[in-house]
Order: sequence, then structure tokens, then C-alpha cells
Amino acid sequence: MLRDTADRLLADHFTPQARAQVAAGEWPNDVWTALDEVGLLAAILPEEAGGFGVPVADALSLLRVAGSHALPLPLADTMLAGLVLARVGIEVPAGPLAVAQGSDVRLDDAGRATGHAWGVPWGRHTRAVVVLAERKGGPALVVLPQAALTVEPGSDIAGDPSDAVRFEAIAAESAPASFDAAELRAVGAATRTLMMAGALGAVSTMTAVYANERRQFGRAIGQFQAVQQNLAVLAGQAASAAAAAGLAAEAVAAWAGESGPGLLPAVAAAKVRTGEAAGQAAAIAHQVHGAIGFTAEHRLHHYTARLRAWRDAFGREAEWAQVLGRYLIAAGPDGLWPAITAA
Repeated sequence: MLRDTADRLLADHFTPQARAQVAAGEWPNDVWTALDEVGLLAAILPEEAGGFGVPVADALSLLRVAGSHALPLPLADTMLAGLVLARVGIEVPAGPLAVAQGSDVRLDDAGRATGHAWGVPWGRHTRAVVVLAERKGGPALVVLPQAALTVEPGSDIAGDPSDAVRFEAIAAESAPASFDAAELRAVGAATRTLMMAGALGAVSTMTAVYANERRQFGRAIGQFQAVQQNLAVLAGQAASAAAAAGLAAEAVAAWAGESGPGLLPAVAAAKVRTGEAAGQAAAIAHQVHGAIGFTAEHRLHHYTARLRAWRDAFGREAEWAQVLGRYLIAAGPDGLWPAITAA
């Protein structure tokens, strides 16, 4: 029901005009307010943190819906920030939030944060940025209020904001973290696998529809064997990405319950698979659509641009293939098959 609600809401509110507003650098308050009012932003939070107690894997499935609309807003980042803040017991701020993809932050004895962070999705529009910091006694999760940050604007390959922030000796709320930077990065990567899976499903559908509508040499191009073969490959890539994203969501759900030692290998396998699927699917979709898929009026390029951006976010396939490889090597000869089947 929650996924259906999200799908209808995005279809109704995220119009071409709203997309153009975002592309122009404006913040669509009406769309974000609508997401908040139906509870999508808090769906992943436990009841004691102001959420609805929706199972984590079910809440994360909302990101597949968002991906199916190529949503250029920080829903995934706000949910990610809320999940990790609730885990360490920090009250989740209202409004859009971000988790930095990389940071170099230090906390002094008075709890003041100094450093910088990069790869901050929508950093200029967020209420706060969440980072991991080094301090005596181990890592700490830190909430940096946006008003205290110096923002250096940037953008990802899709043109969506991906900023850097700098700060010096600012008072910041923090709490000890029972997880490290690799785990935080893995949870972020999992959100992108879900977004890519949703986008790939939409791209597969729209490409099949177009192939059955576009006529050449007296018949629909979808009737040509070569095009049919490409459409089958595209559908297969979308299906495999959906399965991989489900694996990642389950691993994050186990991790959120502090019982997920398999987080890194599961997310690594999922990010590698969805990234490969994104590359192949985008190529096929644009080949079938031809030049029209690149025009401003057609929606395909919104999807394929974000597939490339989400493929980059929180690590590309090469990085996660190394993570997976190290895990399998560490398993040793006797543990290789159990490790493969567990991941």
C-alpha cells in the first residue's frame, strides 16, 4: 500500500514542470512537502524515533518506486540519514538530509567538529549533513547543521547537486557509532542499487512500448528479430538488478537490527550487478529509441543520466568487486562455496 501511495504521489506531483524547476536549481517545496505528509520520509524510522515501524526492507523498497520515476530529490539520502541516526540514538532532524560519501572529520574533546566532506547529495538544500568522525574511543556519527557549513557547489553526471562542505570548530551533535566508514558506505551503496533497479524496470517498459509503437519499413520495429533480442536482454538486465537490489535491502535490514555480518559482501555483489545492468540497459534503450531518447522532451535521458549517476554514487563496480574479492579470499578454500551462496 505504501509503495502504491508513493507511485501515485510521484506520478501526480512530479510533473515535467517540477522536473524543470529542479533542473533550474530550485527546490520544489510542494513535492517535498507531499512526500513528507504521506510519511515516506519517516517510513524507515522505528516508532521510538518518530517513524511507523515499517520493516526496513519494505521501507527501502520505496526507493525502487522513486527510481522508477527517476526522482531527482534526496529521498534516498534522507532515509539513509534517518536510518543511521536512529541506530545511534540521535534525534532525526526534520527536512531533507544527506550522508556524505566521503569525509575527513575530527571531533575535539568539547564535541566541536572540524574538517571537510565531499560527495554530499543536495548539500546546499539539506537541513543537516551526516558524517562519521574520528575521536578518542572510536568513530562517532556527527550531525552537521547546514547553516554552519561552507558549501562548495558541485554536481553529479546527471546534473543533480553533489556538493562539498567545509567547517571548523562547529558545535555538532554526535554519538558513538558501532559501525565504521565501510559499513556506512555500503548502506549508501544499497540505496543506489534500489534506485537503479526501479529505474531499470521503467526503462525496460518504456523501451518495449516504444518498439511496438515506432514503425519502420511498414511494421513496428519491435517485430524485427534483432530488436526483439535486445529487448529480451534489456528485460533480463532489469530483472537481475531487481533481484540484486532485494538482496541488498535484506542485508541492510539485518544490519539495522545489528545482526548483519554479511552486509559488505551482499551489497558489493548487488552494486556490481546493478551497475553492470545499468550500463548494458542504457545502451540498449538508447539504441532502440534512436536520437529521440536524447532530446529534452523525451524522458528516457532523465533515467539513463541518473542510472550513470547512481552507478557512481558510493562506489562503482571496480571498488565493490575488490570488496567482494577480498571477502571470498578470506573465506578460504573450504569456505568459498558457503560464502558464495550466502552472498
